Amino acid sequence: MEENSPLIYAVEGAVALITLNRPEKRNALNDALVASLKQSLGDADAREDVRAVLITGAGADFCSGADLSALRKISEASVVENLEDAQSLMELFALIRRVRVPVVAAVRGRALAGGCGLATACDIVLASASARFGYPEVKIGFVPAMVMAILRRNVSEKRAFELVTRGAEISAAEAERAGLVNHVFDDDAFEAKVERYVAGFEQVSRSAVVLTKRLLYQMDGLNFDAALQAGADVNTIARTTEDCRAGIARFLTKTK
Repeated sequence: MEENSPLIYAVEGAVALITLNRPEKRNALNDALVASLKQSLGDADAREDVRAVLITGAGADFCSGADLSALRKISEASVVENLEDAQSLMELFALIRRVRVPVVAAVRGRALAGGCGLATACDIVLASASARFGYPEVKIGFVPAMVMAILRRNVSEKRAFELVTRGAEISAAEAERAGLVNHVFDDDAFEAKVERYVAGFEQVSRSAVVLTKRLLYQMDGLNFDAALQAGADVNTIARTTEDCRAGIARFLTKTK
């Protein structure tokens, strides 16, 4: 995509790079950016050579949520128009879980409101030490509703309640303790650490990771017996993959 577009998308080796590119607006979400995110995620998902998707923000911040024009549109829109807008964001969050390979958010600066929701919707969140996270929607009478189902699965009920009703920003370290962030890296080494982390997906079986991601999210909502059966089904499928057969052959060769 063009440098002046709301999003920059590129595939480098086995990694699909998605950069939110509205630094003058702190990468705030609008219709064009959400549409571009969906398009890029769809393209990455269709590529058999892609092992991971990395979402970052240009400039100082990851994403500050909705911009002023988007908020104005919300306040003036009809119920039907607002429902369509909300469903568009819902589709983005759902798409991230349907992308076959891991989707990683690399957060520098602030990830607030819908921007914090976008990070939370990703499979893995990596944060720089100075990053900030928060759901300030309640301060303007709004509700962080779109991300609630995902947030509730990421952190404890008590922590989720506090995050969405107080509207406070929290540090990367606090977000890590809460379970919202996987790893916090020093600011100076952030890009290098993120690159090294994402490259790790090239060292494991792509088909196994794809099956694992699908199973992990499929199990959500299943009762215990159904979840066990889903695991047995995926286990059986995994045994027949080329990666598994090759891996077993290598292991047997080493043990001789």
